[in-house]
This record gives sequence, structure tokens and C-alpha cells, in this order.
Amino acid sequence: VPGLSARLSGYLTVLVEEWFLVYLVWLALRRRGQSFGALTSGRWPTPRAFWRDLGLGAAFLVIAIPAVSAWVQVLGGNSNAVAGFTPKTGLEMGLWVGLAATAGFAEELLFRGYLTRQFEGWTRSPRLGIVLQAVAFGLAHGYYGRIMMAIMVQGLLLGALARWRKSLLPGMLAHG
Repeated sequence: VPGLSARLSGYLTVLVEEWFLVYLVWLALRRRGQSFGALTSGRWPTPRAFWRDLGLGAAFLVIAIPAVSAWVQVLGGNSNAVAGFTPKTGLEMGLWVGLAATAGFAEELLFRGYLTRQFEGWTRSPRLGIVLQAVAFGLAHGYYGRIMMAIMVQGLLLGALARWRKSLLPGMLAHG
């Protein structure tokens, strides 16, 4: 975006891309007479259900962060790969929080929701559907270079969480 720093421009670009993908998923669901709830498992019926899913999301991170970090190390990556993306100013931090929330919603909806169902339908295999969405998730993060292989592991773990809970909501909270 002209006149903005590379970081702010990148954040805004990704926000627009993510919401455009949400729009495409919405169009596909609408053609079938479905809503986002068909993919996410609906809304939290009670505050307690929200807190349960938040706890599951936090517990998931206790497992996922070391697993993904180990793969980053195996692949020879380091934290410098994300240094250019992390916020440095208050404005960047505000936009970063919105971007994180957007990624949690949009990417879980697209990868663990829509694409997993599509891949399951094409292959007639829930497990292969989870694996294929994880590969697509990693490839979508190709800007990380070879670390995208570790992101595939993260996608695989998020896919397993969604399958186990029959809901995208804990993964959305963890991802965000």
C-alpha cells in the first residue's frame, strides 16, 4: 500500500486476502443453503462452553508450540524468519491483533472447515482430508520458506483437534 511501511502494508494486504477467502467460502456455502455454522459447529451455547473451548485451545498450544518449534529446528529454521512480520509500533500492534483474530477465524474456516470437507469428499477418507488440508495450509505459508513444512505439522495438529472436537471453535481460539 503506497505511503505505508512494509509491515503495515503487509498486514493490510493479508487482512484483505483473508476476508476475501472468507467471502468465497461464504458464497460456496450459500449456494448449498448452508451457513458458517455448518463448518464451525455453530456458536457457543453458554459462557461455560466458550471457556471450555478456550481451555482446549490453550492446552492445544502447550502441545503444538513445542512440536512445531522442534520441526523448525530440524528444518534449520530460526526465529529470524518471523522477525520482519512482528509489530514494532503501537499502530502495528493494533493491526497485528486484528490480523491474528482474522487468521484464527479465516484460516480455520477455510482449511480445517471448507477444504477438509472438500478433500474428504474427493478422497472418501477423513484422515487423508486432514493431511491434504495440512499440506495446503503449509503451502499457503510458503513465504516462510522451508519452515512451511513445520506449518504443515501445525495444520495437521489443528485438523486433528477439529476432527476430535467436531468443532473449529477451539482451533480458532488457539490459532488466533
